[in-house]
Amino acid sequence: MSDTSPAVKKETTADEAALLPPVDVVEDASGITLYADLPGVPKEKLNLHVEADTLTIEGEIDLEMPGGMEASHAEVSLPRYRRVFTLSKELDASKVSAEFRNGVLKLAIPKAEHAQPRKVEVKIL
Repeated sequence: MSDTSPAVKKETTADEAALLPPVDVVEDASGITLYADLPGVPKEKLNLHVEADTLTIEGEIDLEMPGGMEASHAEVSLPRYRRVFTLSKELDASKVSAEFRNGVLKLAIPKAEHAQPRKVEVKIL
């Protein structure tokens, strides 16, 4: 994904250390669809926040080691995901819909009514 989409721009934050989940953004005439890969995050530990023009995705990884075992090699060293985006004024952040299936978060954000393409009727005089 390129965070240079005109509808969504990535913001960096220096809060807690977190993994950046890979994200794909697909834009069409009706709005954008955002797909974020969040493996190991259960639904109850997934948080989405939309405030003004900021979208925040956070998730806590819930991977337990079997009793008495330790990992000899671990590539996932941080226990959480966090990604923050600035939403374009063209998008209607009040109408975000979300689905979470098999570790993939799907967000649909429609364009605001004023930004939707519309047909103009031509009158013949």
